[in-house]
Amino acid sequence: MLKGRNLIQPNDLTIGEIDDICSLAEQMIVDPNAFSDVCRGKILATLFFEPSTRTRLSFEAAMLHLGGAVEGFSDAASSSSTKGETLADTIRTVSSYVDIIAMRNPKEGSALLASQFSNCPIINAGDGGHFHPTQTLTDLLTIRQLRGGLEGHTIGMCGDLKFGRTVHSLTQAMSRYPKNKFIFISPSELSIPEYITEDILKPANIEYIETRSLEDVIGELDILYMTRVQKERFFNEQDYIRLKDSYILNNAKMKLAKKDMIVLHPLPRVNEIATEVDNDPRAAYFKQVRYGMYARMALISKLTGCL
Repeated sequence: MLKGRNLIQPNDLTIGEIDDICSLAEQMIVDPNAFSDVCRGKILATLFFEPSTRTRLSFEAAMLHLGGAVEGFSDAASSSSTKGETLADTIRTVSSYVDIIAMRNPKEGSALLASQFSNCPIINAGDGGHFHPTQTLTDLLTIRQLRGGLEGHTIGMCGDLKFGRTVHSLTQAMSRYPKNKFIFISPSELSIPEYITEDILKPANIEYIETRSLEDVIGELDILYMTRVQKERFFNEQDYIRLKDSYILNNAKMKLAKKDMIVLHPLPRVNEIATEVDNDPRAAYFKQVRYGMYARMALISKLTGCL
């Protein structure tokens, strides 16, 4: 039973609960009209202390497609935090008005803190470099739809693996399914954090390698998860400039890949995927965007008790 629960990190959900959410989302994909009124009378607050386009609009579209209502703000300047209000007080206030809150905040641990002061479920829509669990649900639903299941894949994570919260969350989630293995492709400065390899992968005897070359391994992959080098996570602009173009996926590299490999990206894209790749049938990142709305529809309906 998910009613009233918070979603702070992917491991807050069991594999069975993830599968139930994805199954419900797949029903919504097939017949969205059947779910157009299930959250009538419910209100979602979107509290985005950090800029977002896809995630915020996806949450809002999800609630509206369920027949509910939305209120909130799209950046910190629109909130009372500019007057010095604490996050705890903001959450106490907003949770008095609404039935569920989706919050993005650049500070790691902010979603967990918010959940301690809220009267309604909190969905973490991104807390700094920590977690982005609804992007993970999006990714899992996309893989189920396009690869037929969540087991037995070779998954390449490419780009900013140090600060990429989507990479951390998806690696945690896919490591819970059997026979998956990982190839981490990044500059040494942006390599996957040790807590992922030492605390998650090694204890479970999950196969993984780290490499600097995309070309050397792309032919082995079933899934290629591209990420941008995130300027907002760097303290030194020179480091960002030096690393930002480390990996650029183009048609030449795609010729080395399997015919049924899929390319995912949490977006926004800068230039790590050339636009020429968009026409390749293996490019799934815009399908991924639409699946994200259905994943959030299923999650909202479960946490609010609408379904």
